[in-house]
Amino acid sequence: MGLLAERFEVIAVDLPGFGGSEALAETSVDTLTDAVAGFLADVGVERPHLAGNSMGGLISLNLGARGLARSVTAFSPIGFWSTVGRIWCQQALGRSKDLGMLLRPTLPRVLGTAAGRTAFLGLVFGRPWAVGTRIALDTAYGAMDAPGLDAALGSFEHARLQDAGRLARIPVTIVWGDRDILLTYATQSRRARARLPHARHVTLHGSGHTPFYDDPTGCAKILLESTKGTP
Repeated sequence: MGLLAERFEVIAVDLPGFGGSEALAETSVDTLTDAVAGFLADVGVERPHLAGNSMGGLISLNLGARGLARSVTAFSPIGFWSTVGRIWCQQALGRSKDLGMLLRPTLPRVLGTAAGRTAFLGLVFGRPWAVGTRIALDTAYGAMDAPGLDAALGSFEHARLQDAGRLARIPVTIVWGDRDILLTYATQSRRARARLPHARHVTLHGSGHTPFYDDPTGCAKILLESTKGTP
């Protein structure tokens, strides 16, 4: 974040129902996209550089297609899956949440070890053993305690990249970690390349589904490159 803040005013947004934001009455990928569009209008931010990860990646792409972004950088975005891949994602996250709730009293001890982090957080980190205990716990609690998670997962069946052709009008970068096993790198990054041939496609070697923790400097550099030449 520091590298980006040297050049830009950075606004980090918790989607409604995640982090510290109150949930929507009805949560889906589409209603969350509308909520972010409404937030940008409310705070008077016109066509910012947008970046998002996973569900946030697809939300950013769809906002870009609406003409609401100057550039878009999407890290491991949902929506480029097959039916089997989508069901795997939904079930893997849902069951991980259920397991976390079951083991909640023991999570500080389990995630306090490299072996525990490797066993339980390989879905989201490329090198879970190297992640600190605090980050591991915050990640687990953040998913378990998010009131919008279950409804958002349920809406994935209807999540689509909309008006992809319009994204050719702005700089778009798609980033995938080659250790992403939640949105499988080999197949889904290939579909993204086929669907968005005009975009820049980047692979972060050694990174998983949330590459900011595996390679924060690499992610920051990609974001700076994505916005270069675009005021």
